[in-house]
Amino acid sequence: MGNSGAKSPLPGAGEGKRGEQGRLGYLLRQAAAAHRLRMERALADLGVTPPQFSVLTILAAYPGYSNADIARVTLLTPQTVSVIVANLERMGAITRTPHAVHGRIKQLELNKSGRALLASCKTRVHALDRDLSGGLAPADERAIRRWLVKAATSEPGP
Repeated sequence: MGNSGAKSPLPGAGEGKRGEQGRLGYLLRQAAAAHRLRMERALADLGVTPPQFSVLTILAAYPGYSNADIARVTLLTPQTVSVIVANLERMGAITRTPHAVHGRIKQLELNKSGRALLASCKTRVHALDRDLSGGLAPADERAIRRWLVKAATSEPGP
């Protein structure tokens, strides 16, 4: 009944249940983790983490967002966003200004240094995206994008 203590070798990414026979949710998580690791490596010498890159990207697209706005859009916790914003401010990448009506709320914007940092980050991340979609037919990429959006926006089942 027992196992003699010998362990079976761990499957590599793409093998066994980590391959095409695996559960979709696991495969999605595996792919996201691999992509995040690639991003971490690509941005490391710039001193930027993937979550910091997300915040920089959101602020470029939506200047004036507050910490709470950023947390909702990036799917990060408010506490995590507070730490990221403090670090980006310490790096000299963003400025905070009081909200015109709600003075307690601080609006965030990229400054010149932040825009330059984001541009450097985007060059690297866009190269990763090109590698990720390399070899995909445009129709396949569109189908994958639709599926990912659907996966992110569908209501959970019972």
